[in-house]
Amino acid sequence: MNTKKQNNILAIIVMIFLFGMISFVTNLASPMGDILKFQFGVSNWMGTLGVFANFIAYAVMGYPAGNLLQKLGYKKTALIAIAVGFIGVGIQTLSGSFESFGVYLLGAFIAGFSMCLLNTVVNPMLNGLGGGGNKGNQLIQIGGSFNSLCGTAVIILTGILIPEITKAQISHVFPLMYAALAIFAFAFFVILLTAIPEKERQVQAVAEKSKYSPLSFRHFVLGAIGIFVYVGVEVGIPNVLNKWLQNPNLDVLQLGGLGGAEAIAGSVAATYWFLMLIGRLVGAVIGSKVSAKAMLSVTCVIGLALTFAGIFAPASIMVSLPVFKSSAEGLFGLANVPVNAALFVLVGLCTSVMWGGIFNLAVEGLGKYTEKASGIFMVMVCGGGILPLLQNGIIDMTGGTGYLASYWVVIAGLAYMLYYALIGSKNVNKDIAV
Repeated sequence: MNTKKQNNILAIIVMIFLFGMISFVTNLASPMGDILKFQFGVSNWMGTLGVFANFIAYAVMGYPAGNLLQKLGYKKTALIAIAVGFIGVGIQTLSGSFESFGVYLLGAFIAGFSMCLLNTVVNPMLNGLGGGGNKGNQLIQIGGSFNSLCGTAVIILTGILIPEITKAQISHVFPLMYAALAIFAFAFFVILLTAIPEKERQVQAVAEKSKYSPLSFRHFVLGAIGIFVYVGVEVGIPNVLNKWLQNPNLDVLQLGGLGGAEAIAGSVAATYWFLMLIGRLVGAVIGSKVSAKAMLSVTCVIGLALTFAGIFAPASIMVSLPVFKSSAEGLFGLANVPVNAALFVLVGLCTSVMWGGIFNLAVEGLGKYTEKASGIFMVMVCGGGILPLLQNGIIDMTGGTGYLASYWVVIAGLAYMLYYALIGSKNVNKDIAV
């Protein structure tokens, strides 16, 4: 019994690390876009293809991932996910040695398969390791917090490791990739040697095939679109912000060519992810008292106000934010950034709770169709690769200066989610038996 308990503790620790790796590998794709842009001399939208490849893998693997988990169980699915992740990050690392844009994109696409599989397996696996109930939920919350911390850290570390964005090389972030490979390798052997409690999988005979599906419910269809839009908004805000702040031609940080923009930009973008962590913690506290509809509506309104202000505020107005630096002044301190950046960063408090709100509203009243609905949601995560691509396309169409104008894509996304919260989330198909 003691050995089994110790094995579970080790497996729990590894799964929490994997929870973090999902965000670590996914968020690495965003600053990598800036490296790709300058190393290979590609446009903004092409630099974002790494993010696109990472997320479009969800569209391909999202639905099959659920079926794979149901067929093979947690342990085998987790091992496959880890192995695929190792291969994907390994190919991205090799692309730095080969100096091949295409090889990097292939690695990003394969890594996306892994992230999709890990997302499918880690939540229920942590819940099972905790024995379900409150303990299982507590472990998921811990994993989610570590996920946010890793997502924050990778943006900061990338900014520190890049000496100058115009001379950036994939090799500059090799330490981060080596760390990811080491964690994947360690996790694989720990999971392989650990007895993982499996949920009993009962083969149910389908007596009758229903003519309905989750797509028969209007509020679910609109909610699935909402998830697509949400992930695109969540990823696009810091992605473009990071590019804007470190653009050497615009010098919006007013550094006068002294350098250090990369570390400051990375820290500001990372602050967005950190505020998402804070927002999730607050959301967890008030979640039992505030309805998903109210929470989603309020955060969309606030998010719209902040984004509007960020678009129209004069970039010449500077405010101080705490950041990590790579300068002689020290590793940490205050830096002046455009007020627009501070406003966009604050949107992280709003986006932090939107996934849960959309998910709860969309599956309300689905009954037996809920499981299939979850698989469709995983497919719609691909919005995280498509909307940022659209934003960067707008930047290119405006001659590389329309960073703030690209946030109209975010405005449209937030407006849609507000519509969904107020109107689209109503279940008008209550006549379907669930």
